[in-house]
Amino acid sequence: MTLTPLDIHNKEFRKSFRGYDEEEVDEFLDQITKEYEKLFKENIELKEALAAKESNIGQYKDLEETLKKTLVMAQQAADELKQGAAREAELIIREARLKAEQVAAAAEEKARSFLKDYEDIQKQTKEFRIKLRAFLQAQLSLIGDHEEPELISVCGETEFADKEPA
Repeated sequence: MTLTPLDIHNKEFRKSFRGYDEEEVDEFLDQITKEYEKLFKENIELKEALAAKESNIGQYKDLEETLKKTLVMAQQAADELKQGAAREAELIIREARLKAEQVAAAAEEKARSFLKDYEDIQKQTKEFRIKLRAFLQAQLSLIGDHEEPELISVCGETEFADKEPA
């Protein structure tokens, strides 16, 4: 059972023969009541303050838990961003390599085409020269067969006798 200041104040003792001085006991009880009342009020205030502090601690623990969760989520988001950026970078590099290979293959194909065209032109030039030479030799041969007697008669035999047709 809890003893309150009011319990102390209302306490009455039986009177007995050769008992204690009633006034002295009453004064002492009043003094105890006052001191006990101060302690009782202080105890209530301390309990209230403790409850408020515990409530604050609960709030801070909730806040701490929220901050921990937020940090974990932020770390996960950062990790996901890093992974996403790494995948995107890898994809960009792969696409760049593929494009570079395509450009190189196209350039190589173009170079082969130009080389083939060049070789065709060289072949045509060689064939043209052969045909031109054959044509010119044939023309010279014709000229040599038909005009040589006339030239000899007009210019004289000695000038063209040592020369062969070219």
